[in-house]
Amino acid sequence: MSRESRTARLNNGLRMPRLGLGVWQVKNEKTAEVVKWALASGYRQIDTARVYGNEEGVGRGIAESGVDRKDIWVTTKLGVGDIRRAEEAFWQSLARLGMDYVDLYLVHWPMWGWKEAWKGLERIYKSGRARAIGVSNFDRGHLEEMEKFARVMPAVDQVEISPFLQRRELREYCREREIVVEAYSPLTHGKRLHDATIEQTAKKYKKTPAQIMIRWGLQRGIIMIPKSEKREHVESNAEVWDFELEEADMAKLEALDKNESEFPLWSRG
Repeated sequence: MSRESRTARLNNGLRMPRLGLGVWQVKNEKTAEVVKWALASGYRQIDTARVYGNEEGVGRGIAESGVDRKDIWVTTKLGVGDIRRAEEAFWQSLARLGMDYVDLYLVHWPMWGWKEAWKGLERIYKSGRARAIGVSNFDRGHLEEMEKFARVMPAVDQVEISPFLQRRELREYCREREIVVEAYSPLTHGKRLHDATIEQTAKKYKKTPAQIMIRWGLQRGIIMIPKSEKREHVESNAEVWDFELEEADMAKLEALDKNESEFPLWSRG
């Protein structure tokens, strides 16, 4: 497994790390510490958003990590409340991060005004201050609508994905159009870690249930951004490159798909 690529190619030629750390719900004052743990453990992608309230912590953690900024992929997102002021909001995110560019800037939700917001992201992309642009929580219908007006199609669609919510149709649609799919909440907030199939597979490979769920996504070509603020979990979630799930076990995990979101009240993409 040592030769397995740890990056995915985007539609603009950039290489994006296939494993990252999500920091949703991590308090700003703790985020820097968590980011430093992650970078020390080998992560090279950090995913934040304006609405998470911890962009400052992400920037501080990266600055204090000793890892060169150019070797770290930083993603942040345009919040719903900023949808009509995309460019101004972007510059404010850069200021909070303490950076002069990000690697990926996403429209966080397809709410009212998202089409105009995308035009703003295209201008940001043209400026070079965001090396790639994309979307989050967009379904196939939104992406089909984008094909009618977008001058730059998204490089990434970040959506909720786990073995229990696999979104095969959306993933196939994106694959055909060279849009990389990225999974948030791939560990179901811990709610499904004790599923019998997950636990049995973990026992077979002498891995944790979380490692099994992350590995499933990586083998299906999905970028994975598990979130944790516990050091031991941050570190163990990175140990997914030294084994490969057999196809028979992958099939068992595929059979877990129930199209069930962990956010039933949200408008899912």
